[in-house]
Formats: sequence, structure tokens, C-alpha cells
Amino acid sequence: MTTILGIESSCDETAAAVVYDGRRIGSSVVASQIALHSQYGGVFPEVAARAHIETISAVVEQALDDAQVTASDIDAVAVTRGPGLSGSLLVGVNFAKGLALGWDKPLLGIDHIEGHIYSLWLSDAADSYRFPLLILIVSGGHTELILMRGHGQYQQLGRTLDDAAGEAFDKVGRLLGLPYPGGPAIDRAAREGNPTAFAFARALPDDSLNFSFSGLKTAVLRAVQTPPQIAANGKRVKNTESMDVSHLRAGMSIPDVAASFQAAAVDHLVAKTARAAAACGATAILLAGGVSANGRLREAMQHHTRLPVYFPPLALCTDNAAMIAAAGHYRYVAGQRDSWALDVQPMAALTGD
Repeated sequence: MTTILGIESSCDETAAAVVYDGRRIGSSVVASQIALHSQYGGVFPEVAARAHIETISAVVEQALDDAQVTASDIDAVAVTRGPGLSGSLLVGVNFAKGLALGWDKPLLGIDHIEGHIYSLWLSDAADSYRFPLLILIVSGGHTELILMRGHGQYQQLGRTLDDAAGEAFDKVGRLLGLPYPGGPAIDRAAREGNPTAFAFARALPDDSLNFSFSGLKTAVLRAVQTPPQIAANGKRVKNTESMDVSHLRAGMSIPDVAASFQAAAVDHLVAKTARAAAACGATAILLAGGVSANGRLREAMQHHTRLPVYFPPLALCTDNAAMIAAAGHYRYVAGQRDSWALDVQPMAALTGD
């Protein structure tokens, strides 16, 4: 049995976990910074890094205590090296280096996207997986279609050309005056709305497998904002995205806007994913990342394909360290051992071996 300690600090979650054999969670501790960043309507990088510094030691200690393990029980320390925020990544990588060096354990640098993929192995459904698998990574910072032919073997088929899906949800949520993060808030509001109230166009209706959400976001802005105001000097007064909803048209139904936006975004994701699955001969579709918790996305994906569709447990959709430890297990058994020169890779792209 392998016992991997995972550490995740790529954005606004400080997390540590202990995972056995890449499949069973011994502990998973996440210190969220949502309350800290909600006042900004998004993640403030410098604030995030300082919060990681303040909490990471306690989070790792709690993960070890919850799993009832000590340094002697750990086979390797796995840590997110990127992509993510530079300052946040540095906190996690440097802390992991210190532990690995002090404990005389192997150090494993893990790609954050690969971590999201392996969140899907932390459920009983993983017993049913058969390669090749099509994986849709959909989160606040990433929207990618990846064909997985085996452990550590990846081919990117498509990606977002601008905003990630989760980023678009956050921005539209802020536009509508909904609380941060926007994804869960829009999902809740949409349950009371009419998804056909606004005919928002589905982006990139072409043969590519890439995504685009900036146009959809702009369409929502134009649909809900008040008519342009003209200042005394004859110049147009620019409307801004703000938690202040005074810019919304009178009588505008926020649930209707939320439902219509969500329907357009989900249709875009589902159409591209279903097309890719058919083209590459995948045996199943796997969703991962924060937006994979969206109820409409889960329902629509299952409805529009005959392939089995799998999701991570809800608690593992957002950033966590259990997924990093799970990915670390497969890297460890494949023989990966990283040097003390391991550095962060804020703009890293997942590549196959």
C-alpha cells in the first residue's frame, strides 16, 4: 500500500490530504478563502498567498492527525507545481520541499489539471473506467477537453480561447449582483428562472473542439444593462460590472437571466464534448473541476450522449489535496522522483508522457 501526502495551494484553497493507493482518502482538509476574497468579487493573488502562509502548517498537521499517520507512514509528498498563481504555488511547493527533505521522502510535483482528473479515481465508479476516456476539465481557470489513453497519457483536443467557463460564471454572477463565487450562485438562481427567456447565442458553432465564453458574457451584459447614458459633454458613460445592480434594466428578472446564461454555457460545453467523444472513440465521458458540480451540466451531459458519464464526489469538484495525492500515487508507482530544484510552473500545460 502506498500512502501519499498531498498539498494543494494553486489558488484560493489551502489543502492537505492523505490518500492510500490513489483510491482511498484517509483525510482531506481544505481551508477556504472564499470569505476573504468575496469583498473583491474574485481572487486577489497577493492576499491569497499570504493566507496560504498563515494556514498551511496547521492544515497539513490536521490532515496527518485526521488520518492518524506520522512521517514514517508517508511514502512520498505530492504537491501542486502549476498551473496557478505564482505566489500561492510557491507557498505549497516550498512547504512540501521542507517536509520531504526533513522526512527523507520523495518529492512529487503534480500538475493541477492532472489532479482534477484523478479526483475521478476517488470514487467506486473508477472500477468501471476503461481507456480511452474523454475528460472535460471545467473550472474557474480552465476549460479543456482531454483524451486520456492511459495513466499519464494525455492528448488535448480542445480548450477555451478566452474565458474559462467558471470565470464566465463568476463575471456574470458579479454583473447580476450575486455572491461570489458566481457558479453556485447562478445555479441556485437559475432554478427559479426560465432558461428560454433570453436567446443567448451558443458560441463557436463550428467543427473545432475549442470553447469561447467571452462573447456569451458580453451578450448577457448588453441584454441586462440600462441603455447607454450620455454625459453633458456628449460622451457615452460606460456601464461597469459591479456588485451594484443599479445598472440593470428596470423589471429585469435575475433568475431568468441566470437560467438563460447557464443554459447557453452548458449547451456549448455539452455539444463540444459529445462531438469529441464520438470522434475519438471514448468509452466514457468524465467531468472534473468546480463547474462539474453544476446540476444542469450533469443532467444535460447524461441526456445528450449514450456513453456513461461520471463526475467526482461533490466535495472533490473544487480544489483539494486528495486529488493531488491520488495523482501523486500514479506518478510514484511510475517511478517519478523530483529533485529539490523543483520549481513552480504557473502557466504549465498538461502533456502526455
